[in-house]
Amino acid sequence: MAKTLKDCKVLVTPTSYGLNDPALRTQLEAEVGEVVYNTGRKPLSSTQLAEMIPGVDGYIAGLDAIDRDALAAADCLRVIARYGVGVDAVDLEAAEEKGIVVTNTPGANSSSVAELTVGLMISLLRNIPTAAQATNSGEWPRMRGLSLEGKVVGLVGYGAIGKHVAQRLRGFGCHVVAFDPVAFEEHAAALGVELLPLVEVIRTADLISLHCPVTEQTRTMVDASFLEKMKPGSYLINTARGELVDEEALITALQSGNLRGAALDVFSKQPPEAHNPLLGLPQVLATPHMGAHTDGATNAMGWGALNDCLAVLQGEEPQHRVV
Repeated sequence: MAKTLKDCKVLVTPTSYGLNDPALRTQLEAEVGEVVYNTGRKPLSSTQLAEMIPGVDGYIAGLDAIDRDALAAADCLRVIARYGVGVDAVDLEAAEEKGIVVTNTPGANSSSVAELTVGLMISLLRNIPTAAQATNSGEWPRMRGLSLEGKVVGLVGYGAIGKHVAQRLRGFGCHVVAFDPVAFEEHAAALGVELLPLVEVIRTADLISLHCPVTEQTRTMVDASFLEKMKPGSYLINTARGELVDEEALITALQSGNLRGAALDVFSKQPPEAHNPLLGLPQVLATPHMGAHTDGATNAMGWGALNDCLAVLQGEEPQHRVV
């Protein structure tokens, strides 16, 4: 006999789930038989997930290590509803082999990540963190900055987040150029965005902002060759995934002065080691993967993941199936 929702157990691992909208938790708890939350402050490791996943029917997943070893312990799991868009930490092949549906929440955090991206651009150009720290220390430095107006901003990736960034940059009088393997001519034309080959975006932009997923083609795409092609004195902003950047090559480019600065909301290892050289460079502005951490983004991700999780558990087709 098929399970009803009231027979189902759901695991929820994102620690921000329901933080801004308690109805997310109350509704989930009212719909299913049992809900188990991640009480730690970090994503689950593969070993930790393997210990928690037995007996779980639905899984609202954060940035946990959802690999083949962890999924081997899933004895009745039917759905992994990612609380976010990225699925690079999910072994999709292993999930598909076990008949586990994987969903995500595309677009839920696009506005929030775009807002942080533009904020980081302005912070880099105007040296806001350094100026604030000096002023708070009792100094009154004379600091010069650069205007965002009139700059060429290159977007590597013109999906949901890239489009939101382009929309926000319209008001700053920037010239936006973009590269994406999928052409979005109509949308780009409406915003005055010029679609160019990747090498042209790299060579012409004063600021390059990354907005693409991690794939075999994009992993460490920002390598020594990429950085050498960037305009001297330009900036790199990464609010996408740390794995897109060869960090050793980035350190070299910053130390040589070819790059004037970088803003990084993500790192190849998170959190980065305390001795990571990037954290010691004054021209690097680092933030703790906070792009999606706003009330609007977490609420949208929460409801999207909840609705798709419940849909699958009820035998319905989810809105955003990945596999």
